[in-house]
Amino acid sequence: MKITDVEVLVTSPGRNFVTIRIRTDEGVYGLGDATLNGRELAVASYLRDHVAPCLIGRNPFQIEDIWQYLYRGAYWRRGPVTMTAIGAVDMALWDIKGKALNVPVYELLGGACRNGVMVYGHANGQSVGEAVEAVGRYIDMGYKAVRVQAGVPGLKATYGVGRGDLFYEPAGEGLPSEDVWSTEKYLATVPELFARVREEYGRDVHLLHDAHHRLTPIEAGRLGRELEPYSLFWLEDAVPAEQQEAFRIVRQHTTTPLAVGEIFNTIHDATVLLRENLIDYLRMTVVHGGGITHLRTAAAYAAVHQVRTGCHGATDLSPVTMAAALHFDLSIPNFGIQEYMRHTPETDEVFPHAYTFSDGYLHPGDAPGLGVDYRDDLAERYPYKRAYLPVSRLEDGTMFNW
Repeated sequence: MKITDVEVLVTSPGRNFVTIRIRTDEGVYGLGDATLNGRELAVASYLRDHVAPCLIGRNPFQIEDIWQYLYRGAYWRRGPVTMTAIGAVDMALWDIKGKALNVPVYELLGGACRNGVMVYGHANGQSVGEAVEAVGRYIDMGYKAVRVQAGVPGLKATYGVGRGDLFYEPAGEGLPSEDVWSTEKYLATVPELFARVREEYGRDVHLLHDAHHRLTPIEAGRLGRELEPYSLFWLEDAVPAEQQEAFRIVRQHTTTPLAVGEIFNTIHDATVLLRENLIDYLRMTVVHGGGITHLRTAAAYAAVHQVRTGCHGATDLSPVTMAAALHFDLSIPNFGIQEYMRHTPETDEVFPHAYTFSDGYLHPGDAPGLGVDYRDDLAERYPYKRAYLPVSRLEDGTMFNW
């Protein structure tokens, strides 16, 4: 079997997605997600102009060799654009191998380690009261774990509180909008939020929260300590992830479990965190972390240090990545939880898929390969639209972390 064609497909059914489709001389094709929120066309160009020509004529079954070729063979390695492109190719190759052998990808990864993949949904509200009510709606839908975000009094916009409920999408068309942020106001609100949620729903539901890299180490330690009575499943992205050593200070001040890694591109971004047991969950994603091949390496290294996975799964990743994550999740021993933000009906129509949700769990299904397809006829209805995530400034105008 040989690779004969590599297509890079851009569509926007509710938001922008970049998809790679690798075709072979035996008629088998595979799909990979190459979406990088706000930088989509950079990855599309990288794939079309630099990666695709290097794949023609290669054996798609040589997944590990091709991964090493694209990573080690390029002098300029790592970074979000490069690793997203490699991740997309890797997903497509696993999809091809599964289809050619007529088995779901998780069977190629060693088989299932569990019956399903526990997922968490996103409950948010403009106020604490609205967020508390939203948690109840997710519990009613069968979720066993819920991430909770609430608007902060005195701030017009707050991370995690978006337009709509199930289909929250923070990116907006046009140039980036600018939000105002206050850490002091935020820290005064979050403990109240989780006190209210626990009072309303008790201890049976897992609760998660995302600080989105906006705290200093000592602020994160304080917040984690104040949230200890409410037994969070995790506190996510407490401090900027570039400084791994900062988690030492956070760890010294709280026993609240810590999660980080959705912006990591390789295992090298997490070696200090894992080696020193500074986190509890590694959140690298299949697409931005170099594909299933590299994520398996990261998960194995994490397992040595008793760290579990919690792959990023927001709507800025297409159903191709969600399917790939589920096959990965199902097959590894140290799986923790999977983020699950539901896509819009338009997205699901463009990307029909075999994975299903039931009683708080997702399952990738038993279709050969990843179990996702791409409807060209529908995708053509949704042309690319420039969109960006917002940016944040402090109340005095200083640029801050988004």
